[in-house]
Order: sequence, then C-alpha cells, then structure tokens
Amino acid sequence: MSIPSFKGYRRENGRVGIRNHVIILPVDDISNAACEAVANQIKGAMALPHAYGRLQFGEDLELFFRTMIGTGSNPNVAACVVIGIEPGWTRRIVEGIAKTGKPVEGFSIERYGDLQTVAMAARKAKELVQWASELQRQDCTLDEVYISVKCGESDTTTGLGSCPTVGNVVDKTIAMGGTASFGETSELTGGEHIVKGKAANAEVAEAFMQIWNDYNDFILKEKTDDLSESQPTKGNIRGGLTTIEEKALGNIEKLGKRTKFIGCLKPAEAPGGKGLWFMDTSSAAAEAVTLWAASGAVVHLFPTGQGNIIGNPIEPVIKLSANPLTCSTMSEHIDLDVSAILRGELTIDQAGDQLLEIVLRTCNGRLTAAEALGHREFVLTKLYRSA
Repeated sequence: MSIPSFKGYRRENGRVGIRNHVIILPVDDISNAACEAVANQIKGAMALPHAYGRLQFGEDLELFFRTMIGTGSNPNVAACVVIGIEPGWTRRIVEGIAKTGKPVEGFSIERYGDLQTVAMAARKAKELVQWASELQRQDCTLDEVYISVKCGESDTTTGLGSCPTVGNVVDKTIAMGGTASFGETSELTGGEHIVKGKAANAEVAEAFMQIWNDYNDFILKEKTDDLSESQPTKGNIRGGLTTIEEKALGNIEKLGKRTKFIGCLKPAEAPGGKGLWFMDTSSAAAEAVTLWAASGAVVHLFPTGQGNIIGNPIEPVIKLSANPLTCSTMSEHIDLDVSAILRGELTIDQAGDQLLEIVLRTCNGRLTAAEALGHREFVLTKLYRSA
C-alpha cells in the first residue's frame, strides 16, 4: 500500500504537526486574564483559557501536569508561553514542554502583577509568533500522523454509516504503519466484550477490562436513579438509540474490522509507538478531545448523527455524518456527508477513501468546519475535588 504524502511541520523532536500555533497557556484559572491580554495584543498568538483551579493532588495533579505539558508539547504547537500565578508549577510545565526542543518561556504573576507580566509575556509572544511565521512545511507521510477518533450526538445513522467510515480509515492508516487512538470508556458499555476481543493479546485485554471495570464501578456507585439524559443522552434517544448497549455497538465500529489495539493509555498519555491504542477518556466531547490533543494527536475524526459541534484549539476536528437531515440543517458543521451509504449509493470503503482525502487536505492546511467557525473548546478533566 502506497503511503500518501502531504506538507507538514516537522518539529525539533521529529514529530509531525499539521498546524503551527503559538499558544499562551495559563497554569490556573486566575491566570486566564493575563493570557488573554497577551493574545489580544499579539496577533497570531492564541490563549487557551480554562476553568481549572489550584490545590489539586495525587493522580488528579499528575493528570493536570500531563494535560498541560502535553498540550504545549503537541506537534501542532510551534511555540508556547506559559503564565501562572506561582513560579513553581509554571516552571514545571515549562521544563516539561522544553524537553521537546521547541521554544517555550514561562512567567509567574506573583511579585510582578498582571500589567508587568503581560508586558513581558507579550514581548516574548511577539518574538515567537514572528519566528513561527517563517517555519516552512516539509514533505511528510500519513504514517507520521497521530489520529484520534471519537463520536458525539450519535444516532442510528452513526453506527450504520459514519462510525464504520472512520473504522475503515483506522484500518487503512494502521496498515500503512500509522498511529491512532480510541476511548470513551463508559460508552463501550454493553460491548466491552467485543472491544476486549479486539486486543492484540491477553495482557492488553486484561488491562482494558480493568480500566472499564473501574469506570463502570464508579458510575454505578455515584449514579442516582439511572443515567437517563447522560447515557444515552437526550440527543441519542431522539436519534433512536434507546440504550447504552445500542450506542456502544455503533461506537465500536470506529475501531475498524481488521485492526487490533496494542496497548492502554492513561488520560492524556502519549502512545509508546505506532499502532492503535485505547485511552481511558470521558465520553464528554470537549474533555476527550482535549485529552487526545494533550497526548499528541494532531487530527481528530468525529462522526456525528444529531450534530455535535465540538472543536479544539490545537487539534483540528473533522466532522462526518450519515444523517441526511443533519447534513442539510447543520451543513456548516459537516466536513464530509456520507449519507449516501444509507441509500446504497456509496460503500463504506469508498466513504473511507473520501474521508482519507479530507484528512490529507486538512493535513495540508485546509481548515475544518469547526476551525472556520471558531470552535476552540478546551476543557480539562478533573478526577476529584481539590484539597
């Protein structure tokens, strides 16, 4: 199989990105204003405000640092300015990102205040934006691209059309020697035995089941009467999915027909090599895509039935749908209409080829619908209450 090529950004550590962002990254929620002030002054810099506070501890704190360092380390990011209230955590994030070799600088607000911090950070951001603007795209191949996959606002058409199309692309890209990741732990419920059967070996299967069991036990412990309007959601039910099992069976189609997954990842953890990986993620779209971006994924494939409109600031999200009503009424959100599958006018394999073409065009610089519409949802996952 020939491997398609495109023009991408080869970073200092050899990883390939398809965007060239300079980001202003707040360590904590009270640093958002300073980050946004810098981005407002320096055109071409992008702030990533978030609602995450401080006083995290334990695994929650480790996830926080993985997410923040991973976000700045993503190959779609050319350079990064980090702003936090305290110097300690700011420095830890800067040092983590610096391991990639990319330019990064940190500023702490304590003993300087917003005005002086913004002035210093804006000067550095201007320097980095001008530096990044001269970086040139280079010849790259699709096997160098790390793809993440997740669906949202699923309905009956998702499992019949758009999710199998993504699965077809997963099969093709992994066969080329590429890297991909799936997750949505709770939305595999009812089909977890099928996912287990797609593991490359018994050790991977056991690791997956441990993660799924832990998540399932947590949900069963914390739920009230039932999970109505959460799993499945109102949109899922309106689209004809009456149970989580029905939702899971469509979701699993994204894993492909031939591919086995080779390992399990913590949230925001980078894959250890090429192949298909499972990542333990929430099923909430913005949270999940943020975690994949933090793990290094540079493009996301997002099947939708009823019309989820999620985007991400650094990882382009490609939307496809097999629902003709959604493709008509929400056409500005859809990058690829595969509803012809349901009419018998398009095969899954043909739809997969069309999606691969969209992926390559996106890698070459085409803006996704979510990017053009300004969707930059950046939502951190929090495991438990702060101290």
